[in-house]
Amino acid sequence: MYSESDVLDYVKEADVKFARLAFFDLKGEQKNISIMAGQLENAFKSGVSFDASAIFGFETAEKSDLFLHPDPTTLAVLPWRPNTGKVVRMFCSITLPDGTPYKKDCRAILMNAVKKARQEYNVEFSFGSEIEFYLFKLDEKGEPTKIPFDNASYMDIAPQDKGENIRREICFTLEQMGIQPESSHHEEGPGQNEIDFHYSDALTAADNAQTFKWIVRTKAAAAGLYADFSPKPLANKAGSGFHINISCSDNVKKRAALAGILNRAKELTYYLNCSKASYERLGSCKAPRYIAWGYQNRSAFIRVPATTSDGASRLEIRSADSECNPYIVFTLLIYAALDGIKNNMEPPMDIKENLFEDAAAAKAANLERLPDNLELAKKIADASSFVKEALGF
Repeated sequence: MYSESDVLDYVKEADVKFARLAFFDLKGEQKNISIMAGQLENAFKSGVSFDASAIFGFETAEKSDLFLHPDPTTLAVLPWRPNTGKVVRMFCSITLPDGTPYKKDCRAILMNAVKKARQEYNVEFSFGSEIEFYLFKLDEKGEPTKIPFDNASYMDIAPQDKGENIRREICFTLEQMGIQPESSHHEEGPGQNEIDFHYSDALTAADNAQTFKWIVRTKAAAAGLYADFSPKPLANKAGSGFHINISCSDNVKKRAALAGILNRAKELTYYLNCSKASYERLGSCKAPRYIAWGYQNRSAFIRVPATTSDGASRLEIRSADSECNPYIVFTLLIYAALDGIKNNMEPPMDIKENLFEDAAAAKAANLERLPDNLELAKKIADASSFVKEALGF
């Protein structure tokens, strides 16, 4: 947990030459401005201006000046850059020229949700991510193909699994940047991989997820490969998910939090699944179609793993994919959980049937379906007063 003075001292002592000031657009795409290390003191004091009109979802040209303010507690050295003339990265808050927080700063939006949960409901939520991705070969021009790096399947080992060395490099790099991976393995699809994280607070978990995708893409490129996080890169093969594990600090409130998230599932879907390809994934290969929950049931929208069926508080949201913006998604999940807690909601009965195969069970339980296309999901989200109030724009 560095302070501003700690960062400035480190920069001088460790031969740091460049600082990347990172932030995110509303899609969750990382952007950055690189400044010389000698400009950091002024960046802490006054911020660094940028043109917001060029950033997706931000302001128009008439009101385009915004400022980045680096957060010293997020300092990380980029281990793939040279040791001589180091490069560091810090995430930033975004303000208007007068210092007012910018309403579309997605990290600030998430921080506000965390603050509300703690101060008004005396509850905190921890998040853990399970992120799947494909590794594809490049063509002779260095462009991505749809040829998988290997033809291995779920939890295979070398030599069938060719991705183990890259996963190992990714895990080492994560540790060097202060992120703790828990496990990694080959997934079901050819060339498909998964790396899971230790849980953390909501903001750190979102930062880690975005850093992870950056590291994976960087390490894949260094190995002459392309890392694909899209939800359904190959027809008739497993899609890639972004499974979100949520733990509630007050276990008594878990059922109400679960009910609240289920109640808002349709309104959340546009943000959990924000591309057309997302809806090619839902309903097959462990990606849910119905709004339901169940103990150990991977066909449900929310799965309560076996280790928590005795009353512990971890919930696994199974519909999201990695093209979502985790800051926005974690924000909405927190507010949905708080909505359930506020209104003392009770979830419906848990579902034991395999909903991928048993449509009759879904009909008998009168289960609603998630939106099945991007246009419908967007229409529901746009009409949601809950979403508007939660996001503030």
